[in-house]
Amino acid sequence: MKFEELQLKTELLRAVQELNFEDTTEIQSKCIPIVLSGKDIVGQSQTGSGKTAAFGLPILNNIIVGKGVQAIILTPTRELCVQVHDTMKIMGKYTGLKMASVYGGVSIEPQIDAVRKSEIVIGTPGRVLDHLDRRSLNLSNIRYFVLDEADRMLEMGFVDDILKILDHTPKNRQSLMFSATMPSTIKKIIQRYFKNPVHIRGQT
Repeated sequence: MKFEELQLKTELLRAVQELNFEDTTEIQSKCIPIVLSGKDIVGQSQTGSGKTAAFGLPILNNIIVGKGVQAIILTPTRELCVQVHDTMKIMGKYTGLKMASVYGGVSIEPQIDAVRKSEIVIGTPGRVLDHLDRRSLNLSNIRYFVLDEADRMLEMGFVDDILKILDHTPKNRQSLMFSATMPSTIKKIIQRYFKNPVHIRGQT
């Protein structure tokens, strides 16, 4: 499928063209229309399958500039946090949307300032909780909650943090999860927090 066939704003298609993306990957062609339609998703795919664009493009398409933090994307590591942030920033360069990446090991003060101006926050669970405790991050207007590489987050012991963060988000949010494997703990999170999610598998 061509990106032009998807119902995306021209600002996003312009950025996609500059990235030389022509054909969608399997996970992108399956996910993007479903996310745009408002349904929850559980996607099973490997790293490198293009899943950041699979959830990132429809989120960038639907979020409104100047309405506060509307999307929270949780990643297991600082490296993935920065990678997702940079990819989202490039794809959203013509939208006017602001993004903040929040992770530990660095000063929290510049992050507080960035979060205040952003519509999208990408972060590791521990640092997101730090911001919630300090009230420098408000998730009451969240429209999109994304768990990226969920199985890795559970392996690293973040399950309690994830549940605490989820409890700060509104019930009418759209929830998206991507994971290479589906251990039982993930299935319990899906049953408790997701609304009739569409299960998607994508290899490439």
